[in-house]
Amino acid sequence: MNKFSLDSDMNIEVTARFIGKGHDQPVTGEAYIVRLYDADVFGDDFLGESALDKNGYAKITFTHEAFSGAAQFEEKPDFYFVVFKHQQQIFKTKVMEEVDLATVENFRMGEGEVIDLGTYLIES
Repeated sequence: MNKFSLDSDMNIEVTARFIGKGHDQPVTGEAYIVRLYDADVFGDDFLGESALDKNGYAKITFTHEAFSGAAQFEEKPDFYFVVFKHQQQIFKTKVMEEVDLATVENFRMGEGEVIDLGTYLIES
């Protein structure tokens, strides 16, 4: 992990895009909320939530400390997303185990690390 990942004050922004099955258009609107978690043995860490923008992107920002507190000693998070429509869960990704932030990050000066976890096809 690079020096930026170890800076607990540096922001990490995780992005993902959601496309609707059957129409291949971005999923968007006030009805949708995406939540990001880090899976752990003793309970998952909630890292944040985001609405979907007009292009179907969720952007969730947090610090490294959110998934690697002093008691956890975790360097590589196990991310997964849950998508809600009108507060009802409609989609959950598989757990992306031990995401190596150093290999997927795109550091942006003044913003921090940006991690794009891809595009997902969901029922909308």
